[in-house]
Amino acid sequence: MSKESYDPLKIENQLCFPLYACSRNLIRQYKPFLDKLDLTYTQYIAMMILWDRKSAMVKELGSILCLDSGTLTPLLKKLEAKGLVTRRRDERDERNLIVSLTDKGAALRQKALAVPPQISACVGLTHEEADRLYRLLYKMLGRTVVEP
Repeated sequence: MSKESYDPLKIENQLCFPLYACSRNLIRQYKPFLDKLDLTYTQYIAMMILWDRKSAMVKELGSILCLDSGTLTPLLKKLEAKGLVTRRRDERDERNLIVSLTDKGAALRQKALAVPPQISACVGLTHEEADRLYRLLYKMLGRTVVEP
């Protein structure tokens, strides 16, 4: 085989690598801001769903966040231990677990307002570039773009 036939295996020809590297870098950028809230990045994205909805079923959270129950269950237990959420069985169907914000969890939303502009300043994209990237990533995920 010719050397060129192996070109598809070069890392610089992979879409997955810059996505992976950017994701890791961006999550690292969040750390100092989320440390002030005593949240990990994964806890933060779960809280964003709950700040918006007040409560959600665990299965729904997992689907939205692309997290399996093996990741989500310990995450929610930690948020509950911090007093930010409660977990309870659905009275209509005990197989479903509902996660709800506590007053303390809801109050954290105000402090979290500082995070998006701080991250935006770290990203180095214009508003138009960020919007285009957002739409392309959601297209790759096969999901409908959520309009602000």
